[in-house]
Amino acid sequence: MITVLAFIFAIAVLVVFHEFGHYWVARRCGVKVLRFSVGFGKALYTKRFGHSETEWVISAVPLGGYVKMLDEREGVVAPHELSQAFNRKPVLQRMAIVSAGPLANFLLAIVLYWVLFMHGVPGLKPILGAIPAQTPAAAAQLQEQQTITRINGQAIASWDEARWILMNLVLQGADAQIETRTASEQTQQHLLSLHALTPGDLDGEFLQKLGLQPFQPLIQPVIGKISAGGAAQGAGLRADDRIVSVNGQAITRWSEFVEAVRSHPGQTLQLEIVRDNASLSISVSPEANLEAGHSIGKIGAAPRIDQHEFDTLRTEVRYTPLPALRQAMRKTWETSALSLKMLGKMIVGEISLKNLSGPITIADYAGQSAQLGVAAYLGFLALVSISLGVLNALPIPLLDGGHFLYYMVELIKGSPVSEKIWVAGQKVGIALLVTLMFFALYNDISRLVPQP
Repeated sequence: MITVLAFIFAIAVLVVFHEFGHYWVARRCGVKVLRFSVGFGKALYTKRFGHSETEWVISAVPLGGYVKMLDEREGVVAPHELSQAFNRKPVLQRMAIVSAGPLANFLLAIVLYWVLFMHGVPGLKPILGAIPAQTPAAAAQLQEQQTITRINGQAIASWDEARWILMNLVLQGADAQIETRTASEQTQQHLLSLHALTPGDLDGEFLQKLGLQPFQPLIQPVIGKISAGGAAQGAGLRADDRIVSVNGQAITRWSEFVEAVRSHPGQTLQLEIVRDNASLSISVSPEANLEAGHSIGKIGAAPRIDQHEFDTLRTEVRYTPLPALRQAMRKTWETSALSLKMLGKMIVGEISLKNLSGPITIADYAGQSAQLGVAAYLGFLALVSISLGVLNALPIPLLDGGHFLYYMVELIKGSPVSEKIWVAGQKVGIALLVTLMFFALYNDISRLVPQP
């Protein structure tokens, strides 16, 4: 229910802002707006406010919306209303109206990020974990427990920022000049080569391929909590049990135990444990769970951890109002640019189309972010708002960017694009959007179905 409500609220907010951008600029240009609809299909609720000429509607299919303007191409217009028809307005005004929707989405993202940066964005300090041998990070002589302070001159406050900048550099085909601070407060410079990566590596966790991972304190293989009704409880495991081995394989840290459980869904594991200084042998069968399209094992057990030790690794990125606004604008710009680069790489085949997501995945992310708190949900809204703005700005017929392109041609040649070209463009636009939606839905379903 949380997922459904979070998804519906997100779509409603994003659609209202997008369409209100069209509506507001259209009214400023003197265009009569007949209908403002949130959703498509059958009207569920209709309202007119006072003497307003606009019909405000909530429709049955909550996956978009539209603003219907007075237009001679869509019906007969009374002579006394011709001056209010969209198609009678100067081309620059029409360009402003169609571009107002995507711009409203970008503006919404800036406002959301501004609020987030003033409130504080939680994250992990960019402290390096163990550096595997024969990786680009090892070649750059990066070392465990160094803190990343700058990448190519840009200050880094969290792992999220480091990941974002490195992803952008991979798409640019550039290397990363990394500045670090050691435990003794010494500053060091490292040249991290990114040429070993391809844009296709962005499909997975590319930081691991570089040899980069956040630092984590060693978590001992000791059970701290047992979930009621889980496989661990059913097998007789208890809090404070120390895992010594799994199927004869020695276990020295909790991550090794987790990997053994995850890789054996529905299979019986033989555990050697120590309880009250006595050795015991216990059999447990991890329950199979679907995660990212793969079947993984879970037993319902959590480790015993030193919370204070983990709290020291957390940070909160916060700014005063004016710097927060600058950061919000930078974040929106960089996210938009990165989205376009990713899309371009998909078109030329350098990045897999598996990166496309449809309504099912978006709904899932909406629910997850809502459960993580207000800050996470606002960040999700900002990201999707940017994606919606970028998508609608593309020069594809049927989308705002396609209409903008037609009006740009009209501005240059001095006359409207022919009806024949409009019709052909509509067909091309429909084909492209249906293809895009097919791949997005296919990816959504693939993530729900276990992979062999």
